[in-house]
Amino acid sequence: MIKAIALDVDGVLTDGTFWWDGAGVELKRFSFRDVMGIVRASRAGIHFALISGERNAIVDRYAARLEIKHVWQGCKEKDRALREFASTIGLDLAEICFMGDDVNDLAAMKLAGFSAAPADAHESARSVAKLVTRQPAGNGAVREMLDFLDLNK
Repeated sequence: MIKAIALDVDGVLTDGTFWWDGAGVELKRFSFRDVMGIVRASRAGIHFALISGERNAIVDRYAARLEIKHVWQGCKEKDRALREFASTIGLDLAEICFMGDDVNDLAAMKLAGFSAAPADAHESARSVAKLVTRQPAGNGAVREMLDFLDLNK
């Protein structure tokens, strides 16, 4: 049974694109479907972590808004972060799902008890995922995965 979810950010919670405004501030777009799914699953007792290869204040803001306490940024070894997450919350890796979208997510996807990838993920991620969503990244793919796992009580 899945009791925790670890998510990559760019290419999973976002569509993988970003904008710079005139002042050079980076902007990203998130889906409220994913927000609703995470909020509902959190209320049902599911633990969440964000594990991102990038370092960005937007990730901190997203985590704060959704009360996600476990955040790794600038992470090049996502499998190591996943192990730390499991240890911190006292769960076995078999009880954790990792959702990723590209080659830098593969080790964590293979380590987790369940893995998922958005529809538009790189082929390498789709080939190891136990679930490939119909929705693309940043457009409700996380919510679809949470619904599939029946974690939105």
